[in-house]
Amino acid sequence: MSDWFDAEQRIERAQELLESRQWAEALAEIDAALEMNPDNASWHAHRGYVLDQLERFPEAVEAFQQVLQLSDGDIEVTTALGIDLIRVGRFAHAIEIFERLAADHPDHEPAYCHRILAYSELGEHDRAEEMFYLAQQIEERCPQCFANIGVSLAARGDHQRAITCWERALEIEPEFPGLKARIARAYRAQGELARAREYYLGEIRQDPGDTELLFELGELLAEAGDAEAAINKFQQIVELDPEHLPAQLALAELLMATGQPQQALQKLQGVADQQEGENPLLELRLGQVYLFLEREREALGHLEKVLAGDPENEAAVMAMGGCLLRLNRSQEAGDCFRRVLALDERSVQAHHNLGVCLYVQKRYQSAREHFLRAVELEPKFAVAMYKAALACIRLARWQEAAELIRRARKVAPDVEALTRLSRRLWRFRVRHWLNRLVRPIGRLLGR
Repeated sequence: MSDWFDAEQRIERAQELLESRQWAEALAEIDAALEMNPDNASWHAHRGYVLDQLERFPEAVEAFQQVLQLSDGDIEVTTALGIDLIRVGRFAHAIEIFERLAADHPDHEPAYCHRILAYSELGEHDRAEEMFYLAQQIEERCPQCFANIGVSLAARGDHQRAITCWERALEIEPEFPGLKARIARAYRAQGELARAREYYLGEIRQDPGDTELLFELGELLAEAGDAEAAINKFQQIVELDPEHLPAQLALAELLMATGQPQQALQKLQGVADQQEGENPLLELRLGQVYLFLEREREALGHLEKVLAGDPENEAAVMAMGGCLLRLNRSQEAGDCFRRVLALDERSVQAHHNLGVCLYVQKRYQSAREHFLRAVELEPKFAVAMYKAALACIRLARWQEAAELIRRARKVAPDVEALTRLSRRLWRFRVRHWLNRLVRPIGRLLGR
């Protein structure tokens, strides 16, 4: 009798804690009560709801399953179990739960609503739409339905319709969690960065400490070309979470891109000092910064660590090629750029850099081909046009060289090197003609 009374007291105490949102403390009280009376279905249900609040979803699934083993359960417990099965990625099982629920309670709208998301996650979008229309027949203003069908539409690349559905959900429930972030991502996917920024800010106002959302906004700002704002955003993240490695790496990358390589190196070295063991992404960034600072041998050490674990890391292979080229090891550098092209034949920089390696080796025809491929992939790549023109001069392809120089000057009219090359082109032609004329005379005199 004493144990029964003590268990009841524990549950009453748990309910008081739940009212003040002290989830962990409430869970401890419920667990203590269940040790005394493990067959109380209602308490297992309470436990499942508390675990949901703590986002311990696998344990919540077990709690709700325990409820259904001890009793017939009810609509709410079964619905909660189905939702948590979706949260832990058990979509087919969730669909089975909701199908049985709909068979017993045909007018229970959540039995259709949540299957929209489950089918969407399985890629069965026709079934997702079917569930949406069935749910609409029961409840036209369910924000969760519009949120879920938006996920399905976005997964199919129909971002505009997804946005329409999510905005409809916000009309019904203005504080619906996570929807502004989804709309922001959809606008970003469409290249509408200003609209995306607006929605990111709206979501962040609801949770200013969400570092993952702040990171997405930082990426957006960098993508939009607002480097200063992006740097400030990543610095804000590091202040909130000093161990947020992606923000630290992104910050270092932006410092390097804005002409502050020493500051980038200091940031990365600080991160490296805090790390236990090697981090491939950190090693890659260190290698890239050292390469930028023309400290090639130090760069090689870091890049070798990356490639030891991931030989096909395209960025690391590319940077390794740059190091080797700077160290006058053009044959090995060329092999690196060929490896990049094997991974991505459309890599503009790899074609250009391989062209440089071949030019250094006096393989002018092959160099020309790679420079021209770079221009084909990026028609305004003036540097590649310039180098292709140099290769054409070596091959006595005068008209082609002149055309490449003309195109490059049109793209980059203020580059003095192009003007000089244009003026000197006729001299190269005359010199080539004279050499061809002198060669037969020399042979005759030699006789």
